[in-house]
Amino acid sequence: MSKKTQDTNDVGGFLKGVEKVGNALPHPAMIFAILSVIVIIISYFAAKSGMNVTYFDAKAGEEVTKEAVSLLNWEGLRYIFNSATTNFTSFAPLGTVLVAMLGVGVAENSGLFAAVLKKMLSNVNPTVLAATVVFAGTISNIASDAGYLIVVPLGALIFANAGRHPLAGIAAGFAGVSGGFSANLLLGTTDPLLTNITNEALKAGGIDVVLAPTCNWYFLFASTFLVTIIGTLVTTKIVEKNLGEYRGDYEPDDEPLTEIELKGIRNAGISVLIYVIIMALLMFPANAPFRSLQENINEYTLKEFLGNGLILALLLLFLIPGISYGKTVGTIKDSRDLVDKMSKAMSGLSGFLVLAFFCAQFVEYFSHTNLALILAKNGADFLKSVGLNGVPLLLLFVIVSAFINLFIGSASAKWAIMAPIFIPMMYEIGVSPALTQVAYRVGDSCTNIITPLMSYFAVVVTFMQRYEKDAGLGTLTSMMLPYSLSFLGAWTVFLVIWYVLGIPVGPDAPLHVADMASLLMF
Repeated sequence: MSKKTQDTNDVGGFLKGVEKVGNALPHPAMIFAILSVIVIIISYFAAKSGMNVTYFDAKAGEEVTKEAVSLLNWEGLRYIFNSATTNFTSFAPLGTVLVAMLGVGVAENSGLFAAVLKKMLSNVNPTVLAATVVFAGTISNIASDAGYLIVVPLGALIFANAGRHPLAGIAAGFAGVSGGFSANLLLGTTDPLLTNITNEALKAGGIDVVLAPTCNWYFLFASTFLVTIIGTLVTTKIVEKNLGEYRGDYEPDDEPLTEIELKGIRNAGISVLIYVIIMALLMFPANAPFRSLQENINEYTLKEFLGNGLILALLLLFLIPGISYGKTVGTIKDSRDLVDKMSKAMSGLSGFLVLAFFCAQFVEYFSHTNLALILAKNGADFLKSVGLNGVPLLLLFVIVSAFINLFIGSASAKWAIMAPIFIPMMYEIGVSPALTQVAYRVGDSCTNIITPLMSYFAVVVTFMQRYEKDAGLGTLTSMMLPYSLSFLGAWTVFLVIWYVLGIPVGPDAPLHVADMASLLMF
């Protein structure tokens, strides 16, 4: 046996072991129920011992002290019962998934997705499928979380129709959407959000510097291609080989498209074009209806629409062409057929709803007890106490950010805690706040795909179970672990090379404090 074959088998054996251990665990819903009980018990001892955390909250603009809150007392018992419903209904992915899937379900069940994929695959070289899915996932974060609901399931369909394992398509899409969350060719909603927190941290530290939302754009633009290359290699060289041949029930449709199906695709395309033009007129002109006043900068922006209205826009983006295609080919004849297509999509989410209930309880318990804050703050304090500087500190900062991300999924929540500590600290030793923010974003992205605390982890498991009913957390974790480690290693090395070459991470965003004169506020 050659060394190359030996190495491949070793990797495959390790990942199969991860999958076997993971899937030997109880059902994911029961895992979250067990974790909830563990949090309840730990919260009692944490509160009894007086554990607390004090930090400067960049959003609130003041120092905040949080004590561990026990759930193992009468007050905690009241909270558990009184909050159960709101924990579930306010669970971030729930409304997003349910609303978006109404439109996606019509497009899928009318036959539009299958027809478009067949048309696309007839002209695309199979060797670029993985790269296409990873790249599409990476740039999808322009639309916030929409990539989880669009790119990930479409990745499975594309791979399945090409005769490849659909779970590999899910892995490739998930790797791009979530593992490459910060990378993009254009600015996304995350850029101004994190930069505003950085600016508040600079202000709180008495540093008269203001960054623009574009301060990380150069680095993240280049990172898009890095993530695509690494994601493609992991998909084809590791994940697909470990998954082997797909033996599930899904059978690709090899029949050529009929004239009526081609006409349906054309009509659907025309309807999408008209819709996109209308939405552009509603969004982009200076006095567009979807722009609302953002008081802190006294400008009309799309911030509120991107945060709240985008999901309905996505519903219509799939609903309109789905109806157009269905009407053309005859799969949608009246309103009953339309509602039937929506209902079919909702029925496929029954497993996700059960999982989401228990996942929501655990996430809320972890937050309510302040255990998440205590863990994050202590990890950040440890990094500060090490006393390193320059590249070593940057590297350690990336690793700690990646570790903390395993416990707190929200990028802005973690940064609101960490920025007031690390932005002034790194500034004092000559590291620009733009570079510190980039290092945080690298670490924050890489471990999204291996933590069940990431909000859409349960959604991806549900997509997997469409093709393999026995797939669970272990299956997903074992698939995504090579991506996570590869992204973390390659992206960190890329950051170091970027730093050594002295390339600015964005417009007016040099690497060193000494070069930041243009950003000073006079």
